[in-house]
Amino acid sequence: MKTVYERPKCLKDRHFHYCPGCGHGVIHKLIAEIIDELGIQDRTVGVAPVGCAVFAYWYYDVDFSQAAHGRAPAVATGIKRAKPDSIVFSYQGDGDLAAIGTAEIIHAANRGENITVIFVNNAIYGMTGGQMAPTTLVGQKASTAPYGRNPENEGYPIKVCELLSTLRGTTYLERTAITTPGSIIQTKKAIKKAFQNQLDGKGFSLVEVLSQCPTNWGMKPTDGTKFIKEQMMPVFPLGVYKDLSDEKGGSK
Repeated sequence: MKTVYERPKCLKDRHFHYCPGCGHGVIHKLIAEIIDELGIQDRTVGVAPVGCAVFAYWYYDVDFSQAAHGRAPAVATGIKRAKPDSIVFSYQGDGDLAAIGTAEIIHAANRGENITVIFVNNAIYGMTGGQMAPTTLVGQKASTAPYGRNPENEGYPIKVCELLSTLRGTTYLERTAITTPGSIIQTKKAIKKAFQNQLDGKGFSLVEVLSQCPTNWGMKPTDGTKFIKEQMMPVFPLGVYKDLSDEKGGSK
């Protein structure tokens, strides 16, 4: 029989532990495919902080470092500066990157660190019990906002791509989703470009991926993609928010 698809070489032969309907498995697979296609497995170093991303090192056959909550960009910066030939990426959720790690992501981006950031936005704290995150939608219920997010008390959802696009140091920012086959293909293209930018020495790249968390959203997995399309996308529109890849030359 003709082989149609094989597990990426840098993805270990293990079952994912994520909840049914969770998007992390899809995103993991895309990253692994890209590492294989670029031929950078022996040079890649991942950084995973606290949250559902914390066990990423169980699944990738590449070097990995665990970071304290929110500190992945700082750790990635240190690794990249110490070993500039390495391809360094952080894998972070919204509670991690947009809350506890706000300072780290803003300053790494503003410095134009030559790293790649994969930012998974599911509008909730996942691992720790469904608390309200900086990206939780107005009116969306969470364990710490049982009546729904109220802007008068908790403010509005933080839009990371829009925020980072104002910083001079950023090179490439795109928001994608994994709701349809087409959006998954676009997400892979975006992530691959972010890695290629690092290979070319063009500076800081971040790809934000709108992803499902049916368990903490309190819905069936089949309703997760519908929630992203109908509720999240109007607040977090998909698209390229900044792309200076063609303007920035590579480092020597």
